[in-house]
Amino acid sequence: MLEIVKYCHKFCVFHKDSRNKLSTSKINFTDSSIILWELSTIFISTKKNQTLNFPFFIATRIAINRQKTFSKFIIRLSVTATALSVMTMIITLAFVNGFQKTISEKVFSFWGHIHVQHLETTKSLVAEESPINTSDTIAGILKLQKKVVEINRFATKSAVVEKLKNIEGVLIKGVNKEYNQLHIQPFLKKGKWINFKDSMYSKEVVVSEFLARELAIEVGDTIRIHFISTNDTKESKQRKVLVSGIYKTGIEEYDKLFVLADIRFIQRVNNWDENQIGGYELFLDDYKNMDEISNQISDALPLDWISKSTRDIYPNIFDWLNIQDVNKNVVFIIMSLVAIINLITCLLVLVLERTKMVGILKAVGIADNQLQQIFIFYAFAISILGIGIGAISGIGLCYLQQITHFISLDESAYYVSYAPISIVWWQVVGVCLATTLICFFSLLIPSLIVKRMKPVKAIQFN
Repeated sequence: MLEIVKYCHKFCVFHKDSRNKLSTSKINFTDSSIILWELSTIFISTKKNQTLNFPFFIATRIAINRQKTFSKFIIRLSVTATALSVMTMIITLAFVNGFQKTISEKVFSFWGHIHVQHLETTKSLVAEESPINTSDTIAGILKLQKKVVEINRFATKSAVVEKLKNIEGVLIKGVNKEYNQLHIQPFLKKGKWINFKDSMYSKEVVVSEFLARELAIEVGDTIRIHFISTNDTKESKQRKVLVSGIYKTGIEEYDKLFVLADIRFIQRVNNWDENQIGGYELFLDDYKNMDEISNQISDALPLDWISKSTRDIYPNIFDWLNIQDVNKNVVFIIMSLVAIINLITCLLVLVLERTKMVGILKAVGIADNQLQQIFIFYAFAISILGIGIGAISGIGLCYLQQITHFISLDESAYYVSYAPISIVWWQVVGVCLATTLICFFSLLIPSLIVKRMKPVKAIQFN
């Protein structure tokens, strides 16, 4: 083998010295002689005890070749397609995570993860409750759940809000002073949270921006709330209250319905004692466990009690969020196919363009597996370049959206005014690694063409 290479080296030296002197020579200094020159130089300059990664060396020389060829265009196209695929997958993940996180936080911050109350089959899931007495037994069952981090008492009451003879139906939700106002603070657009210092009950309420707009309400205004008695006399009650704040969640189901107030206000209107409430509102350490925890609580509760998760109360919102996962999977499949098809096409073009080189290398005894490695190294480098560019571009666009909010949305349709972003780094790394593995294994298929090439036919290929 070494003798053949030395002969090739002498032959190429002759051609190199003679190509300028013999312009009319019948033998041209072609790509084939260049390949032989490179090959002979490698073998002669390498010491016997020195190891050389021959496929990697050849792949590197092909990559740095600045000669204008058709494959250069295909390579740029493959890098661009791979970069766009990775960028799209990263942005899709960030958007889906952002939507699910932001909207879930809105839903849970306002309504908790689980509601525990009396079972009332004749009422809708969102309606004023029959009074129940606070029970140490029930409270003990709820506290046994280790994943429950917060337990609040609440009550609701149907009412009509009036200002300047304009009216709007609402559901007043009463909470106590132990309620963590951090849940509602992000949604307060004007004013402040309810002041619970009054010894009887607080006369302050927080209304939604929708209600404030419909009734021309401002912070500091006094509004009149009408209640319909549930007894046989159907006696109407009314109370004047002060608007201390205005909130906006962007979720129509909340903004059009709820007014927040002191639970003692509802107890006073309903003639309840201080131990009577509408139910318990639970917050968990992880919302993904709410269905499981709700079922566990239901099994432990008495027969006339019920535990229902927020998913049961507002299934349409969570169904919409689940659709985002389907969209994400569709995008992933399409982008993966785009990257694979482009890389396979790129490698096929590279193999066909270097057919003569393959024939010469086979003629001097280079093994098929080494020839395969040459093209795999080259194409793999192309895919890594595309993945790197795609990852940087995707993360950069995500940060740009976080800072500028340049992608705006219709809040009435999407529950948010702009596309929220949430970058989960292990998912970004997973996309890059998965794309790398998929590209690597897809490159093995076209590289098998090298094995089927015959040296004589390959050298004669035009």
